[in-house]
Amino acid sequence: MSGLRFVRMGFDTEAVEYQEAWDEQRRVHAARFADEIADTVLLLEHPPVYTAGRRTADNERPLDGTPVIDVDRGGKITWHGPGQLVGYPIQKLPRPVDVVAHVRRLEEALIRTCAEFGVETTRVEGRSGVWVLGDPVERRLGGLSLDLDPRMTDDEFDPRMNGPEYAPSNAGQRREDRKIAAIGIRVAKGVTMHGFALNVNPDNKWFDRIIPCGIRDAGVASLAGELGRDVTIAEVLPVAERHLRDVLESAELKPREVERASA
Repeated sequence: MSGLRFVRMGFDTEAVEYQEAWDEQRRVHAARFADEIADTVLLLEHPPVYTAGRRTADNERPLDGTPVIDVDRGGKITWHGPGQLVGYPIQKLPRPVDVVAHVRRLEEALIRTCAEFGVETTRVEGRSGVWVLGDPVERRLGGLSLDLDPRMTDDEFDPRMNGPEYAPSNAGQRREDRKIAAIGIRVAKGVTMHGFALNVNPDNKWFDRIIPCGIRDAGVASLAGELGRDVTIAEVLPVAERHLRDVLESAELKPREVERASA
């Protein structure tokens, strides 16, 4: 099967419930595994929902008991909802599967998308996703002194218990590193599932109820927040599709190299 197809499942008033999208992922995954369809990217918006990957710790979930859907992807807890472009690339990869290379390709497409809107983003070593880098500590205006910031010395620091100045949604005001796109995937039978969530213009206060992606010392961002103007899903959708197509279709897929012990 050649080519990459995009399926726009629903946005705005036609946002797709998480369970419905998950069921559709599994249907498309089975069809792709059987080579009945080409590689497919499902694009959509969800109503507000928290989802938890396999590595989510209990103390990272909402303190008020807000429902969370446990899913079979990697990563930890995150939020999906209005103003966020969600993509589920369902792609067959050569075996042994190189999961990291797949994640890097998704990051690259999203970095290019953000750049087209004038937002400079990058990767952060050891942390998946796409990031807007903050200022060096000594240059942060109105930020917290490194000597006084409890996150530097307390492994159990919980921003939900320490006031709004530590909230993930305020990371931009603190001039700290902040994630603009989250990535969490699963590979089953050599075919990918789940994918990415790009914050276009959501209410980032939804992230303040959780420890987003299990990261306590950074926050979240959005295209609209970084640009200081409204940006819509409709604007971003064709740009994201183009860069996903460019990156995913042009990638030279290779199986992961396996080191074999010498006899």
